[in-house]
Amino acid sequence: MINFDDVKRAKSKARIAITGPSGSGKTLSSLYLAYGITGDWTKVALIDTEHERGRFYADRTDLKTGTFKYASMTPPYSPDKYIDYVKSAAEIVGTDGVVIVDSFSHCWDNEGGVLDIKSHIAQQRGKNDYTAWDEAGKIQNNLVNTILSVDCHTIITMRAKMAYAMEVNDRGKTVPVKIGLAPVQRDNTEYEFDMCFQLDRSHCASLSKDTTFLDDWSGVVTPELGKQLGEWLSKGADLPRCADCNKVIVASGKLTAEQIIEKSTGRYGTALCMGCTQIRYRKEQEVNANAASTVSE
Repeated sequence: MINFDDVKRAKSKARIAITGPSGSGKTLSSLYLAYGITGDWTKVALIDTEHERGRFYADRTDLKTGTFKYASMTPPYSPDKYIDYVKSAAEIVGTDGVVIVDSFSHCWDNEGGVLDIKSHIAQQRGKNDYTAWDEAGKIQNNLVNTILSVDCHTIITMRAKMAYAMEVNDRGKTVPVKIGLAPVQRDNTEYEFDMCFQLDRSHCASLSKDTTFLDDWSGVVTPELGKQLGEWLSKGADLPRCADCNKVIVASGKLTAEQIIEKSTGRYGTALCMGCTQIRYRKEQEVNANAASTVSE
């Protein structure tokens, strides 16, 4: 029987996606949200794939921005490269900081991105466009999961393109019809985030997804909005984390999170998740087996 714990809202990290066309204000909106959440420009790290345009927003008295951490990423825009940059940025800003990936579209359709990888796989012997997606899809999933699992707040931006659908008009003719802006990324990417902002060319934002308190909010993104989000996210109890992998300790099989902590602390002197407990146990068994083998000899 699988155990279910009583649920309680806990402190959590922001996982935000911002989509918009060129000039809509994705970078500045991200910086405002990040500063509002942290209240400290030194705890904001921007990863810039946009030919160093992110530098334009540093220390602007007219925009009321400060000095944030910054790194420019150049081609190839491989998933592994993104992962390295994000992990490094997360270490720099700390658990209460924010990492901004500007933009997440380059690792999809630019040089070295997932579509590029998929094309190379399809050219291999015995592969084709259809079967190549199995491997490329796993690479994409690992990229998204890794970025969302870092122990800090995360904001990504995505370029947008106009999406069309074929519909029959009042004259009975099939014509293309605009159905809104679609992010330049895999179709289901937005599902992975807790909040998804859509920006238009007038810099006005609306929410296509929200799991916080904003509901039907729309308007211009400001540091104050980020501050409100930060305060909301900080409410709730701190969940226990594994001493080895730093992931939140959750129930596993028949054991509750509390039981896992109790057992791991009793045996190893520290709170561990089930996975790391098993790793330590296997290593312990290997050491004992080697010791026994040495004695017998």
